[in-house]
Amino acid sequence: MISVEEALEKILATVSRLEPEEKAILDCLDQVLDEDVVAGFDIPPHDNAAMDGYAVRSKDLSGAADGRPVYLDVIGEVAAGYVSNKNVIEGTAIRIMTGAPLPGGADAVVRFEDSDELEHKDDGKRRGKIGIFTTAGKGQNIRSRGEDIQSGSIVLKKNTVLRPAEIGILASLGKSRAKVIRRPVVSILPTGDELCNVDRPLSPGKIYDSNSYAIAASVLKCGGIPRLLDIARDSMKPLKAQISHGAEADMLITSGGVSVGDYDIVKDVLSQMGQIDFWTVRMKPGKPLAFGLVKKQKRNLVKEVPHLGLPGNPVSSMITFEQFARPAILKMMGKDNFARPTVTAILDQAIKNNDGRRIFARVRLTRNAEGWHASLTGPQGSGILTSMSTADGLAIVPEDCPLVKAGEKVKVQLLEGSEYIW
Repeated sequence: MISVEEALEKILATVSRLEPEEKAILDCLDQVLDEDVVAGFDIPPHDNAAMDGYAVRSKDLSGAADGRPVYLDVIGEVAAGYVSNKNVIEGTAIRIMTGAPLPGGADAVVRFEDSDELEHKDDGKRRGKIGIFTTAGKGQNIRSRGEDIQSGSIVLKKNTVLRPAEIGILASLGKSRAKVIRRPVVSILPTGDELCNVDRPLSPGKIYDSNSYAIAASVLKCGGIPRLLDIARDSMKPLKAQISHGAEADMLITSGGVSVGDYDIVKDVLSQMGQIDFWTVRMKPGKPLAFGLVKKQKRNLVKEVPHLGLPGNPVSSMITFEQFARPAILKMMGKDNFARPTVTAILDQAIKNNDGRRIFARVRLTRNAEGWHASLTGPQGSGILTSMSTADGLAIVPEDCPLVKAGEKVKVQLLEGSEYIW
């Protein structure tokens, strides 16, 4: 058996960043840029009003105050999306809406609220003069040209992850497409004579194939493209055919068939079709975990596809995916931050460690004046999938720790969705 760190190191050393693709920006969410994005113009492209009000010359308002307004001639109006054909000159003002380009000659915008605009709002008439009750400094209520983005600057650097804000920035630059590292296609192959497709009635001795769907959903969550394959039965010929089919993808994930039972033949088939780097890890649940390469010949080329053989028990399958498959998929997408956030929590029940493996216990997190508390989600058997659905995180008990007592502190790795407890 190898350690969790050794296993992850071997897996990450094998997988590589994928090639880029160009696509519509809305389809690039959470993908990694493969090029610098340079601005071709300033944003905003012109000085513009930050408020509805009047474009004025600040020096014309010297001495203005409540009860002592300065009156200016209103010589025009400009709305967002339009440009005034008049300039503000001494003793004049132009009515302006938020976002409209600042007229020539103006150096400030006075809000409607600081004028007698509202006193005459309901008379239905445009007034030739406006009374201003406040002074104004140069640049007041004005968004300056280029205050957000300057022409020629690198706005988004290569390797930036495109979140909603970055998608918005690309759109603000008039870019409808972006060059990003493509998402990996992950084949998911369930194995075992006991498995039944979810849309068929159960017959005696059968169980529904839940692993494929939990793994596929996990692939989607971390940004990959899952491709579900038909169930492979426990015999060499159909298993070889399905593994060969699965090797058309960027990664192959199997579930089941990697333990030591008479019918656990996945690792035997894989050793014939490629290589196995390891097949047990010092962790609980998830000890039977295989990793290696499947060789797929296409024309005169031999393609080597990374393969991760997850255990058949549903909890073991999900936890090993979390520790190993998720980081590998993220690396293939060009990302370099694989670690889940962790918190230190007070354990509410004791956890025993009898066989020197690293335990990943499913826990619910709560917080009080003492800090975080971690409570086991119930029975911790590797077949109890509901223990994952009610978990916020995984409490980690080190290999060399035989017992964590109730009331002692433990590190908890946060799971997807745990942000809702904050």
